Amino acid sequence: MPIDSEWRKSSRSASNGSCVEVRLVNLVQVRDTKLGEQSPVLGCSPSSWSAFTAKVSRGELDA
Repeated sequence: MPIDSEWRKSSRSASNGSCVEVRLVNLVQVRDTKLGEQSPVLGCSPSSWSAFTAKVSRGELDA
């Protein structure tokens, strides 16, 4: 994964601000857009992020 210090959100996100943003520095970081700069940031390794997104794509984490 290339290093990208810009926060990004999915193009599929709704325009109501109920989204998460992601960026890659040394870790993959995720935050809540409703809180902006004040949001807590969750960080994980790129390999953990890839495993998580693969499970989401396969529907393995559906409630």
